[in-house]
Amino acid sequence: MYNNTSVGGLSGIDYDAQHDLYYMICDDRGDKNPARFYTARIFLTGKGIDSVVFTGVKNLLQKNGNIYPNNKQDRYHVPDPEAMRYNPAGKQLIWSSEGERIVNEKDTILTDPAIIVVSPEGYYMDSFIMPASLVMHTTARGPRRNGVLEGLSFADNYKTLFVNAEEPLFEDGPRADLEDNNAFIRIFKFDMAGKKNTAQYAYGLAPVAYPAVPEKEFKINGVPDILSIGNNKLLVMERSFSTGRLACTIKLFLADLAGATDISRVTLRENKDFIPATKKLLLNLDNLGIYIDNIEGMTFGPVLPNGHKTLLLVADNNFNAVQISQVLLFEIME
Repeated sequence: MYNNTSVGGLSGIDYDAQHDLYYMICDDRGDKNPARFYTARIFLTGKGIDSVVFTGVKNLLQKNGNIYPNNKQDRYHVPDPEAMRYNPAGKQLIWSSEGERIVNEKDTILTDPAIIVVSPEGYYMDSFIMPASLVMHTTARGPRRNGVLEGLSFADNYKTLFVNAEEPLFEDGPRADLEDNNAFIRIFKFDMAGKKNTAQYAYGLAPVAYPAVPEKEFKINGVPDILSIGNNKLLVMERSFSTGRLACTIKLFLADLAGATDISRVTLRENKDFIPATKKLLLNLDNLGIYIDNIEGMTFGPVLPNGHKTLLLVADNNFNAVQISQVLLFEIME
């Protein structure tokens, strides 16, 4: 507990180097406490992480200045916070909501994904114009439920924002499976000045790492976060989970958008006439020999005394008693 809030569901992390401060967004949909984000300090030593100390918690506020409702108050306007980045140029925070898509015989709830600009205090400032491909539908079109805007990353000196869908859109093809089945997500490029989508690129997912137990139960591989390293290149995190296995398989890839086709005006399910982003595996966290939970966020951290950059990852424990929140620290060797 921190300031009468339940700490968990940490789905995104970003580092403010000027103030040596971390922002962590919580994906609680108001079930525990209202939509919120935390600030923290992460103290490092020569041996690694010494401690994580939370320093503040702020509510994400609506345009009218009120906190967001939960499902019991107004289930049609509940946000699903997933990612957050700090823009020191404008002293603003950008966060994404996955929205909601419930379509069954009993109920229909459609809430479109959103990208919202807030102050460091959580006050609404602006929002992005979403492309038509991100509108929720009752039919098999647009985003899948809980597979939409998971990752954000600034690029081009904060003039560009890259955003990714976690899973393929319905019209782009199947979800990832145990065999390679050409499951492509979209990476969206936004212009920060106009808050508009200027290009979209296909990124091919790796297969699901392990079969589910029982085999017909839930399994997934998708992209929970991205991180720009400049020159149209992104560090891409893929997370695979299968029922019957508590640990997740997290892989870090280097993706290059240079030469990739802008697919803004096409669908991919039956279309073979496009060039996806290229990708190269950098690290499979399974090879570390430690338990890896539901890693969902990553950020570049402080520079080490030897001049090397750091990378920090954070795990979302889903407020589940059998899962854990984790912060992992890596030294980047270039």
